[in-house]
Amino acid sequence: MVIALLIGRDEKEKKSYDWFIEDISRQLLNLEPSLDLRIWPDIGKTADIDFALVWRHPLGALKKFPHLKCIGSLSAGVDHLITDPELSKETPILRVMDPHMANDIVQYVLTYVLHDVKRVSHWEQRQKKKIWAKQPPFNFGDKTIGIMGLGFLGKKIAEALQFIGLNVIGWSSSRKNFPHLKDFAGKEEFFDFLSQTDILVCMLPLTPATKNILNHDTFSQLKPNACLINLGRGEHLLEKDLLAALDSKKLHHAYLDVFSEEPLPSDHPFWEHPDIHVTPHVASVTQPKTAVPQLLKAYKKLLNGEAVVNLVDLKKGY
Repeated sequence: MVIALLIGRDEKEKKSYDWFIEDISRQLLNLEPSLDLRIWPDIGKTADIDFALVWRHPLGALKKFPHLKCIGSLSAGVDHLITDPELSKETPILRVMDPHMANDIVQYVLTYVLHDVKRVSHWEQRQKKKIWAKQPPFNFGDKTIGIMGLGFLGKKIAEALQFIGLNVIGWSSSRKNFPHLKDFAGKEEFFDFLSQTDILVCMLPLTPATKNILNHDTFSQLKPNACLINLGRGEHLLEKDLLAALDSKKLHHAYLDVFSEEPLPSDHPFWEHPDIHVTPHVASVTQPKTAVPQLLKAYKKLLNGEAVVNLVDLKKGY
């Protein structure tokens, strides 16, 4: 088995991921000490490559491997991969479905949902002014959290929020019928879902149908003084519409971990906006210790003709 590791669109970006490349390489060689591992661009004979592990690879590079049997995305999302216009539609693609990453996502959402529900900013401002005042409301525990996207991660988030006693509903492109969760499906039920939502959590995959879905029309259907948490992709959000919704007080706050341009430019208005929390795409970071064994195992099962759960459906885009 010859594995190629392709991380970073160019040399500059690749260098910023040196720590990631080193960790992945170490985990691969721990699992397979005799593995022939090659790191882009030092690939040697391209015809040798069986399996490519990628994160934001140089566009067009994968077409140079004529005997490539499989591609592994080093993340749960695959939009960074399938947007390559020269990507073969015949090569199977695996993505990471890691419970450890799911835990990270769940903890992130719990943190910021509770930040909003428990009125943390409100009490911080009272402390700064040295005001001891117990006027209600003391929390907003009656708010409804609406999760857009009820896949592997969205379902975990819903279960965790329900476990701590919060109201949760969900929306996705198709009906899920999860026990104890009110779910909505399809375009025809989207506005009904939004009209019941106070805190909107975006966990959708990025597809042509979901691009720019966080827009004026979506925000206008939410309950008054709503809040947004975006953990999907930056391209889900129309930034000008978010700023307008915050300025008009349709939304009172936004917690953003993903952006159309990353790193977020230093002159971007999100950095200093008083009603926006920015985190640098850290809600869930791929853990090579758990992700690498999963991808290797799935690759070997695929070669043996066995079914794998983390195979990407290119028609759906995830």
